[in-house]
Amino acid sequence: MAALTDHAENLLLNFLMTTGTATRPTNWYVALYTGAPNDASTGSSGGTEVSGNGYSRQSASWNAASGAGGTTSNSGAITFTASGGSFGEVTHIGITDASSGGNLLWHGAMTTNKTIADGDSLQFAVGAIDLTIA
Repeated sequence: MAALTDHAENLLLNFLMTTGTATRPTNWYVALYTGAPNDASTGSSGGTEVSGNGYSRQSASWNAASGAGGTTSNSGAITFTASGGSFGEVTHIGITDASSGGNLLWHGAMTTNKTIADGDSLQFAVGAIDLTIA
């Protein structure tokens, strides 16, 4: 995944470099976007998050970080299914700390855009979403 948001960068710096309080997220959700979120985005703003037609952010869990660059990946499959209409063309994903609203932590473009019509599913297999701090 391409980038940490401003919120996540500040959280990380406060945790590592100050004695101030940094509240660690305890839940993570994958969100789908039809427009690019940006570093200043929070929750579902700053990009066009999919809505309606059975869409909801999907809960995610992550493997322990490893490697020289500090990489983690999703530890379980994550599936979205359109119901009652299309999600449109999904171009980006984000990682948030809430099932709605909350804070966008990571965002990035999908390798290949995917149009999700009524009844279609988009699944990210175990290990398909990589998060790296380099």
